[in-house]
Amino acid sequence: MKLFLLASVFIIAVCGLVYELLAGTVSSYLVGDSVYQFSLVMGMFMTSMGFGSFLSRYIKKRLYDWFAFVEVMTGIAGGLSSILLFFAFAKLSDYTSILVLVCVVTGTFIGLELPLIIRIMKDKETLRSAVSNVMTADYAGALFASLLFPLVLVPRLGLIRTSLLFGILNILVALSVIKVFKKQIEEPKPLTALALAGLALLTVLFVRSDIITSLTEDTLYKDEIIYTTNSPYQRVVVTKGKNDLRMYINGSIQFSSMDEHRYHEALVIPAMSSAHSRKDVLIIGGGDGIAAREVLKFSDTERIKIVDIDPAITDFAKNNPMMKLINKGAMSNPKVTIVNDDAWKYLENDKGTYDVIIIDLPDPDNISLSRLYSTTFYRLLSKKLNAGGKIVTQATSPVYSTTAFWCILNTFKAVDNPLFFDEKDENRPKLFAEGYRSYVPSFGEWGFVMASNVPFEWDQIKVANPGRYLDTKTLQGMNDFPPDIAYEKTEPNTIDTHIIKVYYEKGWNKWSI
Repeated sequence: MKLFLLASVFIIAVCGLVYELLAGTVSSYLVGDSVYQFSLVMGMFMTSMGFGSFLSRYIKKRLYDWFAFVEVMTGIAGGLSSILLFFAFAKLSDYTSILVLVCVVTGTFIGLELPLIIRIMKDKETLRSAVSNVMTADYAGALFASLLFPLVLVPRLGLIRTSLLFGILNILVALSVIKVFKKQIEEPKPLTALALAGLALLTVLFVRSDIITSLTEDTLYKDEIIYTTNSPYQRVVVTKGKNDLRMYINGSIQFSSMDEHRYHEALVIPAMSSAHSRKDVLIIGGGDGIAAREVLKFSDTERIKIVDIDPAITDFAKNNPMMKLINKGAMSNPKVTIVNDDAWKYLENDKGTYDVIIIDLPDPDNISLSRLYSTTFYRLLSKKLNAGGKIVTQATSPVYSTTAFWCILNTFKAVDNPLFFDEKDENRPKLFAEGYRSYVPSFGEWGFVMASNVPFEWDQIKVANPGRYLDTKTLQGMNDFPPDIAYEKTEPNTIDTHIIKVYYEKGWNKWSI
């Protein structure tokens, strides 16, 4: 009996932490701002668990019945949590209220579990041993869940099936308690009926989870979804309209095939046209292969290295027929080498140097991405840049997040700032930077920043290979900014402050409806 109860504690601890991680992950995926979402979720869960523990004092009799009931309700609440959050985001204007409700209900039931099981075990051993054993099993379960969630559950099952699976586990614990302690259970029939009903509901939803996922995502995307995958890093969705293919990462659009040429030509052509050489090109991000397509238009480019952390994207770009049409088979070109690794970690060990470095990453809406827009990372890149080379990055919208855009330019310029690097260091890097913009219908007005280790004049750049959108004449006006988005003095972004994330969220939130 004692081992059974401890095993139950381990399982419910795993379930409880998984529900917390699910709520934080779903909210980060749907809303963004992962730090805020996880802080809100963890805070609400912990407070609600405390409330549940407080309520347990009023349960004075029928502890086994109550324990089985709480497990069933925890399983139902936690199991349905991801589905409820997805539908709330798609259908309701006040998503946060539903998130708080899910956290409070699930957290309260979780908070009831340990006090009940400690009181049950107290009858089988001393209170000291009961508390020690229960807390040990609980903490061990939390560790197991924290490792299982990112490494196995999200990439293998996805968010919805994970919540349903662990809801089922909670109910199976309840059914096991009813069977093992049948002599102590006073109302076995209604508890069994409730548990079986909950189990049937969650099992049917789990079996039909592909349909549930499609229904929830269909409410988020207007076009037909033709490809989805969960990786350890992100959720990737590809949709197909009448004349349009779109890729979304964590709900944010990455490109539309109807106008991606405007974005990718603006990202690639100015740097490639103005670099002193373009034999060796590094692309950070860009796993869709479209930036590489633009680089390959320059015949004197000999080597292109794409460093993208997620093989789910690079494999799709390399093998999917529709993507191969868009990127013109760039991912299979013999000049292209694909590296699936964290860019920072890879570059620290990379011995190569490059003539052009192209950064095609998502916006800095979380700390993991913000560090790749920092003075430290730009300094690392500057050491990899050959003399006269160019670094270029997408730099979010100068309209929707004006301060964040200028922060990226100021961060490049801060690489030479004695506040960050030793003024007496003769080898310290120095970068010159220029901001520019382009209108991309799918995104709106979009910004870019180009930097170099030598001074350059924007109006002297001649487009070597004009594209469908960008030629020399078009390029000349791209660094002009009207008064409402004119240059702003900002703090540079560092890995300590992550100030760009603050600027970014403040800018985009202003435009949220």
